[in-house]
Amino acid sequence: MKRSQFVFTIGFQGDAAIVDKRAQRRYGKLTTMELASKGLLRAAFCSAIYSDDGTEMDQFVRFFAEETGAEHVSADYLKRLFGVYTVPDEVKKIVTV
Repeated sequence: MKRSQFVFTIGFQGDAAIVDKRAQRRYGKLTTMELASKGLLRAAFCSAIYSDDGTEMDQFVRFFAEETGAEHVSADYLKRLFGVYTVPDEVKKIVTV
């Protein structure tokens, strides 16, 4: 999967990822923190996961904690909150809607 496809995936059907085409076109080139600043927190979190960069994830975690006032925020907490754990390997098809 490409980054913008993963970031704007809204669900899965078997081995296919369902991607929000409008959001992907509008916001697909934004960085993790640009997405976060626009309020697209789930997309920003997915972007941080896709990057596999600890510094980027830490930056997003701090931003999320400051914006929401949540205490004890961690990457694991956000994985459970957003229901996103990793970039899936089994996706063979992309469906845009």
